[in-house]
Amino acid sequence: MADIATVFGWMPATMDAFSLTELMEWRERARQRSGTNSDG
Repeated sequence: MADIATVFGWMPATMDAFSLTELMEWRERARQRSGTNSDG
């Protein structure tokens, strides 16, 4: 959740209602937006 919060500027409370699937989708969007090419 930290990567999503950092990239999009959201507070963790904003993401509390997200399902695991939604969190995974938003994490991928955050990764793409940040320009990171891998998880490592």
